[in-house]
Amino acid sequence: MSDPHINREFMIFNISELNKINFNEVLETSIDTVRKSVDLTKTFVKWNGLTPPSIQSLTTSEGPYTHNEMLDILSTPEWTDPDLLLYGLI
Repeated sequence: MSDPHINREFMIFNISELNKINFNEVLETSIDTVRKSVDLTKTFVKWNGLTPPSIQSLTTSEGPYTHNEMLDILSTPEWTDPDLLLYGLI
């Protein structure tokens, strides 16, 4: 069976650009459902296949990243509060 994440890509960007995202082009459903960095300054979206136009228009983008690269990024203190891990809250 093939990996469903094989063609999935991720883009990190400043939260100030969330209004540029066309949520019909990405796998997230709305501004309210995106994950945010611990300091609430960054977020990301994911998609399958070619980079959507709304993602291409971002000026603060970092990426694109693969699924495995994104897992590594999300495990850093910038994205996962170490205090929550310490107390078993996530």
